[in-house]
Amino acid sequence: MPKELTPLQKIERSVITKFRKPIWSRFLEAVRKYSLIEEGDCIAVCVSGGKDSFLLAKLVQELMRHSEIPFSAKFICMNPGYNEENAERIAENARLLDIPLITYNSDIFEVTDEIGGNSPCYLCARMRRGFLYARAKELGCNKIALGHHKSDVIETTLMSMLYGGQIQGMVPKLKSKNFDGVQLIRPMYCILEDDIVHWQNYNGLKFIACACKKTAGLAEGMQGYSARQEVKKLIKNFREINPDVDSSVFKSIHNVQLDTLVGYKKGGEYFFLDKFNLED
Repeated sequence: MPKELTPLQKIERSVITKFRKPIWSRFLEAVRKYSLIEEGDCIAVCVSGGKDSFLLAKLVQELMRHSEIPFSAKFICMNPGYNEENAERIAENARLLDIPLITYNSDIFEVTDEIGGNSPCYLCARMRRGFLYARAKELGCNKIALGHHKSDVIETTLMSMLYGGQIQGMVPKLKSKNFDGVQLIRPMYCILEDDIVHWQNYNGLKFIACACKKTAGLAEGMQGYSARQEVKKLIKNFREINPDVDSSVFKSIHNVQLDTLVGYKKGGEYFFLDKFNLED
């Protein structure tokens, strides 16, 4: 008679069995295609407490177990000022998922409440990122891994066009300008959010949402009105017309046709593509 699996074993097995194609294979695709994890890396996996970052932590753990490439990881969590309930939910999920979290406290929520105005999210994100870079470097890590996924990439691309008047994507890796020798990577770059939600629901897991004062009282996934929520709705509506809309937008930032554009920015400098005297 086969031995019954523990809840942790069921969760871990689901990643590489039931969700092998939409999650595990897409994770490996991003790691290989963009050379995100290399021999000797020490990666600070940043766990915010949401579904994306906790899944990222499990994926990195599984890769350490199965990969022929030796690397190490630290799992760090920055508490920006969560209420007691959300802080305990993060700790409970870390125990359930066997994630050895290193937790740091900060006053980021308090600061953004004071100086962030009506739209504190941008400031909050920048402060969190700087805090995580600093802690990663203290731990001797050369990379930090964030839980941004393919849907984030697609939504960011459309938001930049519809609201920002520019074509801007989200890259799978980049070097830090302020923390020498530290690189940011996004190993879930090829995984769609719907598949992450499916994995969460299949395993009966409950994670926190943003959890700042503006959203702490909201149900998970209900972040109120935002440009990103509007773009999510737009993409959902377009899927009824074109089921491949997600893939098309994602491919577009890998397939930029410079011959058809007027100009571009690089390093803050604008370059005008002067080719209008060319014949058709």
